[in-house]
Amino acid sequence: MTMNYFYKFHSQAINLQRNFASQINPKKVMKTTREIYCQYLLSSQINYTCTNLAEHFEGLSHDSIYRYLKEDKITPKQLWEKVYPLIVQSSYAYIIFDDTVLEKLFGPCIDGVRRQYSGNAHGIINGIGVVNCVYYDLINEHYWAIDYRLFDPERDGKSKLDHVMDMLMMLKHRGLLFQTVLMDSWYATTDIMKYLIKEEKLFYCPLKKNRKVDDSKATQPYQSIEELQWSDEEMKHGKGVKVQKFPGSTYLKLFRVAIANGSTEYIVTNDSTQSSTQDAEKESALRWKVEQLHREEKQTTGISQCQCRLNRSQRNHIGAAILVWVCLAHFAYQKEVTVYQLKHKLLNDYLSKQLSNPNLIYT
Repeated sequence: MTMNYFYKFHSQAINLQRNFASQINPKKVMKTTREIYCQYLLSSQINYTCTNLAEHFEGLSHDSIYRYLKEDKITPKQLWEKVYPLIVQSSYAYIIFDDTVLEKLFGPCIDGVRRQYSGNAHGIINGIGVVNCVYYDLINEHYWAIDYRLFDPERDGKSKLDHVMDMLMMLKHRGLLFQTVLMDSWYATTDIMKYLIKEEKLFYCPLKKNRKVDDSKATQPYQSIEELQWSDEEMKHGKGVKVQKFPGSTYLKLFRVAIANGSTEYIVTNDSTQSSTQDAEKESALRWKVEQLHREEKQTTGISQCQCRLNRSQRNHIGAAILVWVCLAHFAYQKEVTVYQLKHKLLNDYLSKQLSNPNLIYT
């Protein structure tokens, strides 16, 4: 894809909002397509609802939009097909897992919505949970959404941990190059860490303070991490521990990190060469790239703003929004700007060109 193509793609999207009366037959009933819907999500700056799309595109009815969202089937596989050619693979790349909650104010009326904890809201809200898998190239500092799953246990019976394991196995099937997996304490389960060790992948993740470990080489019983004693040397370089329920010969490296707010975080890794608490903290901190993805999706694609009631409609909207983010990110990297700058600048540039030659509206 080229920037010229993107400007053409974006200008088509702006047409949805500018309502070129001479180019659109108001009597003609149009059919909503994936291209039209994605163009709308790309171009809109604030409102991303079906009602707003219908109001700004003559010939496109509300029923057509709702029918499209109900009948299309956007899947994580289609995201992979879209993003795979754009990724610069590296055997030193990172895979990052985390989930986000798309808040739904009218949750009880929407299929797939459940009450769940949101880290952003710091409380329980009505929303749809999305578990994301991000590929991060540290060399170029580019990151990509490469897979996702909707947390909907009533529909598929799967937990968030099941979704992460499914995506890990899919990464192996696809043969994607990477070295290290980053995740938060929720996903730092025995099964996931043992799987990564078996696949010869490194991991860095925080452990909850009540996690049982042994740093005495089996001379003392397991104890919670927060009860461990730390020497000055161990504070700087970490200590070897055996996590409960791991094989007897498997020892991991544990680091105690002081957080700015006065709390303490414990980071565990199977990287036996890691001997610096400061470096371990930097490695683990890279997982916040996925939080940046969550913010960009919510603020530039309207991923959380669909209010359709059907489960399939919600899935298609979320899938379309992620595809739009991939498009924005690709060209933002090319232009060396942020996703926010790219979206706002393209709109401003296009409107400036139209205002400088208003006759274009009538051609």
